[in-house]
Amino acid sequence: MCTGLISSWTHISDLVSLLLAAAASSSPSQGRYDVFLSFRGEDTRNNFTAHLCEELRTKGINTFIDEEKLERGQAVSAALVSAIENSMFSIIVLSENYASSRWCLEELVKIVQCMKNSGRRVLPIFYNVDPSDVRNHMGKFGEALAKHEENSKEGMERVQIWKDALTQVTNFSGWDTRNK
Repeated sequence: MCTGLISSWTHISDLVSLLLAAAASSSPSQGRYDVFLSFRGEDTRNNFTAHLCEELRTKGINTFIDEEKLERGQAVSAALVSAIENSMFSIIVLSENYASSRWCLEELVKIVQCMKNSGRRVLPIFYNVDPSDVRNHMGKFGEALAKHEENSKEGMERVQIWKDALTQVTNFSGWDTRNK
């Protein structure tokens, strides 16, 4: 295990604790969860995200992590939407295959909507990806979005909503794991 990553998880959980404390002092908490974790399971479930979740929970941060292994093409469940809406904070782990999942992109759209409508806080983590690839839809992100455009049942309009959400999330202060 990399000591740099462990101290970074501690730093992230400390940052989340501070933000949650600030939010709690300014308004009453309506959330069932402190943090909602959005991630691509095949990339990070059994390594980075599992360790991050453990660190957050160790710090007493009530963290939602989707334990289900979702079938390809399934719609985002009402329970998952509710978890996003009822979390004060979202951490988005943007990894190489994040944009290849319609599910992840729909989560992202909902997270961005909650941020705009309810002032929810968002922390993007760029897990071994270049933030500019996410922002500019290049590399694996560009390839995945192009594939969605070719195969999308929803059409170009839905893909554009996903692109906009990806661009918006890169405008938030975040953490690039490549800069350990």
